[in-house]
Amino acid sequence: TRLSKGLALVFATGYVLALVLPWTVEYLALVPGRTIPFAWNVVTAGYFEHTFLGLVSSVLGIVFFGKLLEPIWTSRGMSLFIILVNFFTTITTFALSVFLYYVTSQGKYLYVPISGFSGVLAGFLVAVKQLMPDYELPKIKLRAKWFPSLLVAFFAVLYLVVPDAFLAAPYIIPGTYISWIYLRYHQTKPEAKNVKGDSSDEFAFSTFFPQFMRPVVYPVATFCDKLWCGRRNQSTANLEDDRGDGSGPLPGSDPIEASRRRERGARALEERLNDNPRENENANAAEENV
Repeated sequence: TRLSKGLALVFATGYVLALVLPWTVEYLALVPGRTIPFAWNVVTAGYFEHTFLGLVSSVLGIVFFGKLLEPIWTSRGMSLFIILVNFFTTITTFALSVFLYYVTSQGKYLYVPISGFSGVLAGFLVAVKQLMPDYELPKIKLRAKWFPSLLVAFFAVLYLVVPDAFLAAPYIIPGTYISWIYLRYHQTKPEAKNVKGDSSDEFAFSTFFPQFMRPVVYPVATFCDKLWCGRRNQSTANLEDDRGDGSGPLPGSDPIEASRRRERGARALEERLNDNPRENENANAAEENV
């Protein structure tokens, strides 16, 4: 897609710029100790790759996920997801870096440049979990609903074993969580503009954890639900009281509708993974007509 090609060009340009003019890293990457007054690095850090491994992973990731998700979300929806997740992931990472500095008194948390697109790539895995959780990788037999959880678990252990790993890949955990918040509570779907988020039980916060851990996670999930959609639930209740007819759920409050939207997204995503998407689209169109 044009969006994925454009972002790939941005990553490549940033990498070349870092090679030719190394001093630009201090201004384009996130350096928490210099974010004030260089506040623009909160925006530029998420689109700036100054390592070869980061460049390769970001280019391959945006091309692959752009092909899968942009036809479902539209270019505008994809762009909005990337902008919001990148910005809030960088803000969260800045806060974590400052916190770690005050806890450890190690200057590296303030002055080692941090950048990359890994937070959004982790968020794309959350989107795949949302749209087609039962998709299995060939041979491995691993379902897509566990992709984000395994990624977060791996980096959580890595951060504990190798403290400097946070500086190499700091965006994974914040990017995963922020992506879930956006997709769960705030995303507007192109086919249903009055419906926000995904209220289905299959996409609840507890589904990121194994079954035996969910009773412990439930209080956290309840807190998140009240924090992020308490006002929406209150406004929905007020509207129902004003209407007083009990005729059915209001837009944005029906988990059945959310499940239907997930099914449509999963069907479209499976078409992108197949070799003949045009043929599948024609078949689905014929099925809908019938």
